[in-house]
Amino acid sequence: MSSQFRSSAVAEEVAENDVALQPASEDIWDVKYRLKDKHGNPVDQNLADTWRRVAKALAKVEEPGKQEFWHHRFTWALANGAIPAGRIMSNAGAEAYKPATSTINCTVSGTIPDSMDGILSMVKEAGLTLKAGCGIGYEFSTLRPKGAYVTGAGAYTSGPLSFMDIYDKMCFTVSSAGGRRGAQMGTFDISHPDVMDFIKAKREDGRLRQFNLSCLITKDFMEAVKHDADWKLVFPANQSEMDDQDNEIVWRHMPHFKGSVIRNDKGEIACKVYRTIRAQRLWDVIMASTYDYAEPGFILIDEVNDKNNNWFCEDVRATNPCGEQPLPPYGACLLGSINLTKFVSDPFTEHARFDWDTFREVVSVFTRMLDNVVEINGLPLDKQRDEILAKRRHGMGFLGLGSTLTMMRCQYGSEESLAFTEKVGYEMARTGFEVGLQLAEEKGAAPIMEQDIEITPEIMAKRPLLADDGIQVGDKIKGRILWAKYSNYMQQFLQTGDAKDKALIEALMEKGCRFTHHSSIAPTGTISLSLANNASNGIEPSFAHHYARNIIREGKKSKEKVDVFSYELLAYREQINPDAMPYTEDEANQLPDYFISADTVTPKQHVDIQAASQKWVDSSISKTANVPTDFPYEDFKDIYLYAYEKGLKGCTTFRFNPEVFQGVLVKEDDLANTTYKFTLEDGSTVEVKGNEEIEYDGEMHTAANLFDALKEGYYGKF
Repeated sequence: MSSQFRSSAVAEEVAENDVALQPASEDIWDVKYRLKDKHGNPVDQNLADTWRRVAKALAKVEEPGKQEFWHHRFTWALANGAIPAGRIMSNAGAEAYKPATSTINCTVSGTIPDSMDGILSMVKEAGLTLKAGCGIGYEFSTLRPKGAYVTGAGAYTSGPLSFMDIYDKMCFTVSSAGGRRGAQMGTFDISHPDVMDFIKAKREDGRLRQFNLSCLITKDFMEAVKHDADWKLVFPANQSEMDDQDNEIVWRHMPHFKGSVIRNDKGEIACKVYRTIRAQRLWDVIMASTYDYAEPGFILIDEVNDKNNNWFCEDVRATNPCGEQPLPPYGACLLGSINLTKFVSDPFTEHARFDWDTFREVVSVFTRMLDNVVEINGLPLDKQRDEILAKRRHGMGFLGLGSTLTMMRCQYGSEESLAFTEKVGYEMARTGFEVGLQLAEEKGAAPIMEQDIEITPEIMAKRPLLADDGIQVGDKIKGRILWAKYSNYMQQFLQTGDAKDKALIEALMEKGCRFTHHSSIAPTGTISLSLANNASNGIEPSFAHHYARNIIREGKKSKEKVDVFSYELLAYREQINPDAMPYTEDEANQLPDYFISADTVTPKQHVDIQAASQKWVDSSISKTANVPTDFPYEDFKDIYLYAYEKGLKGCTTFRFNPEVFQGVLVKEDDLANTTYKFTLEDGSTVEVKGNEEIEYDGEMHTAANLFDALKEGYYGKF
């Protein structure tokens, strides 16, 4: 293999049958995950040191006599494909150098109260959370709509979007001070009167750029779209609005609204109707915005709650910033992924196969590791710590699916690939819950499992099967019974026909589980690029086999363009074509037809892969269906309807639109075919191609990234 891809610091730690880290991968490890002292001197001398540091920190949770054993087992798992999420890799075992940081990637805020005091108190909590290195998600549709009268203030409110601006600026300020840009998710109910403003918010340059945005979509809304019915935009009514004969009042089930709302004996809330529109009209606004701006995302919130293992004690209304973890108030997003490329034997040959035994072993050890992270969470708020300790949820996922399918000569999106994807999810889930049972016996079940849950009318309405089993309102049932026997997800194990699966559920009902949730598929952007040597992100295909990635650098206002190669291309070269250096377009044209990339995958295939993954993922999935710039809008709309029909919990698409933004992943052809116009101080203009280099403010930038930084306000207003 050419020295171009040999790593100076980590080559000695790479297994003989693996591919050494490419320069871009080693660079990201060095910048983001390698522990350094306050002077910038490396504490981790190589990648193996990073593994040992993390393994040691997690092994310290074990009993003193077992710590050395688990240190070795955890180190083995890390070297064989287990990759904890970024905050764990960066901060576990780093207390002597950065004691105020967390090992948790993201959280969800407490419910934002509809009061000035409540809104500002949540800003403070969010600031402390972001300062600890955690992203955060919020629902903003608990705030009354723009123009609503505030009795206590004797004035009219400016609405949720104006308060979102405050959170946005706070996040920018906190993350700028800490050197790492913050991540936030803002969710918004599809029936809120200000939903149109929410959908269109990012059309203003520089607004809400510290947020990802997603609409909370309900089945009722989707059915109204399908049948071209009307849709009412509503918000909980106060007593004076109830008494006003001119107001239309409807009753809605809104369990997320707490406090002084008006309820009937069914638990429904009285809501004032602010406006009635055609559902299709609102749908078109969402789709047009998503087509042009890649937002808002699409969270099918009914499906999320219906499939939630903790259906009996949670009402989920928000997610972490990338959407793979729907969480209750103060919920925490504890993540890790397994690199599937590690388990392919004889890649690119007719004998290529997946090592299921080793995969299950890594899942087993990694499950224990992630559970140990709960004990060293480092979360800044008491309510966050209480929540994670009560339920101990984590989200194990996998990355490199696209790369792995290529190595096994299997077309991404084919029936064979769907069967393989579903099997990966099943084996991960069953192994995980087997370990969860063992850990419950060894260390104790998650506290929620042992709680006596009083059956309320709301709980009974969610699961009519309770009444069929003789359970009545007012009865008290152990959390582990409601979790194992009555959650829609866990019931899938009884439908496999495998006696071991049935026995597992029965044992979990009797003894409980160490955690309530085990799986989640994250986008894995930088850990895929760095620690997995640019294996494909999550369950995505590789974006391309040679492309540029835009990287955020501390102290640099525009993103930096980094040249990268797909893992499967490097592996193919090493095994099949070791003399093909440097990469050329001719080589790309000569690759076998199973070397697919994102632009050759149809939107339907993206959704099918997500559906195959979702079956055995008990949380959710962050996945993006990439579509070409010239993809027809009418076909684009159908992607979301198809996702709804397939029962997905959410859907996200990305269409390259250079007039609006630069994506994280960029193809050279897209940049070369896009012209950017800059206006100079003297009023003259300069036009340059997106891939050309420009010096500005003492730094070198690609024209595309500089244009983006100026437009978004990182150098002031454009």
